[in-house]
Amino acid sequence: MGNPTGFLSVDRDLPQARDAAERLIDWQEVYQPMAESKIQEQASRCMDCGVPFCQSGESKYAPAVAGCPVNNIIPEWNDLVYRGRWKEALQTLHKTNNFPEFTGRVCPAPCEGSCVLGINADPVTIKHHEYAIIERGFEEGWVVANPPARRTGKSVAVIGSGPAGLACAAQLNKAGHKVTVYERSDRIGGLLMYGIPNMKLQKELVQRRVDLLEAEGICFKTNTEIGKDLPVNQLKETFDSVVICTGATVPRDLNVKGRELKGVHFAMEYLGSNTKSLLDSKHQDGAFINAKDKNVVVIGGGDTGTDCVGTALRHGCASVIQLEIMPKPVDQRAENNPWPQWPRVLNVDYGQKEAIAVQNEDPRHYLVTTQRIEGDQNGNVKAVHTQDIRWEKNDQGQMIPQPVPGTEKVIPADIVLLAMGFMGPEAGLLDKLEVETDARSNVKAEYDHFDTNVSGIFAAGDARRGQSLVVWAIDEGRRAAREVDSYLMGNSYLP
Repeated sequence: MGNPTGFLSVDRDLPQARDAAERLIDWQEVYQPMAESKIQEQASRCMDCGVPFCQSGESKYAPAVAGCPVNNIIPEWNDLVYRGRWKEALQTLHKTNNFPEFTGRVCPAPCEGSCVLGINADPVTIKHHEYAIIERGFEEGWVVANPPARRTGKSVAVIGSGPAGLACAAQLNKAGHKVTVYERSDRIGGLLMYGIPNMKLQKELVQRRVDLLEAEGICFKTNTEIGKDLPVNQLKETFDSVVICTGATVPRDLNVKGRELKGVHFAMEYLGSNTKSLLDSKHQDGAFINAKDKNVVVIGGGDTGTDCVGTALRHGCASVIQLEIMPKPVDQRAENNPWPQWPRVLNVDYGQKEAIAVQNEDPRHYLVTTQRIEGDQNGNVKAVHTQDIRWEKNDQGQMIPQPVPGTEKVIPADIVLLAMGFMGPEAGLLDKLEVETDARSNVKAEYDHFDTNVSGIFAAGDARRGQSLVVWAIDEGRRAAREVDSYLMGNSYLP
């Protein structure tokens, strides 16, 4: 490494967030740019560790053991950034990751969880370097369309335009196949477009990459639902292969009294309608669930819960509370959570920080379960009734939640958002394609093979593995493309 002792002399540092009062009145990115010299200084902390666990994510051990799922060549491009060789850093980054502008913004950075420096110090700011490299590439004009020199005469349909579908399409197009991506929504991007709010991933950045892919020869078809707008038999007859990348879009529901009341919504219904209205009319059409001046209760944690909190605050909600059934994470790794496992520690994300700035306290309430939802005489949500719980072992040794007597509470609520994760892909399309599913309702296809029981039909991303990370979706899309290429051509030169 250029600075072999950088990790000893330089402390971890990240870009500063814009002031909450400023960013809560717009939908722009939360963080401010960092000076190039500062980024290079941070890159010098990469410590030439010999065995870079950061780049060795393995599906077999995920998500317990951290590491980069796409096997980014992290130490090399950290060193190139430190030396100011940005174009070479970009070339190295693009060898393994089709969309670093997405992962550099929304990935939770499992690479940093397994950074060797993180054993006894703060890990290297890998995720931000990834972001800095790709944005430098776009600024300098180094990222350009690169269509394949020849075509194979083979055609592939990719169903779904989320990160798995886009990665799969990009790789298959590089191999020379004619790729058509079908999306049932009105815009390309799937989760990237309508699942992640604008302040976390600006939609012009998604469109920027889609435009590049289109210039490279990929055909995108929006407002087209396979099995409805385009019959499955016609799809099979038209294409030599099909890849299912529909995601795991069935949300986990809440089975309590009052679930049917007006004002109770799934998180994706809330986030998706907000982004669509923002893009269509800057919210002038009113075609979204507006939390202005309302008491909002978010049930569930994770990134989706945080995004609901941040969105409600930007609407100008009266209050926002987030209920989590799990215990509050610890501040430092526990003894039963050693490196290089993913660190199960407390994270105060942008949404919680904004709530603290506005409400003077973290919106999260831990070890809480929802007993029922109360409505008014008009069928509107009025309040959420909760009770504290504790986790205890049952006779089979399983940890189950037990209510704590005397801890019942009533929380005023005008909007209740369910952010409790996803169950799996929607069954309708899978039934029509006649593909088998596993015990968790995901498409039955082995990792690193991705072929289903139907010849020529493959599956990748959340539709195959269940709810996961954007970076795992990209990994699966890339690997599935290699298997499809081998199926069509007898072998593959794709990585």
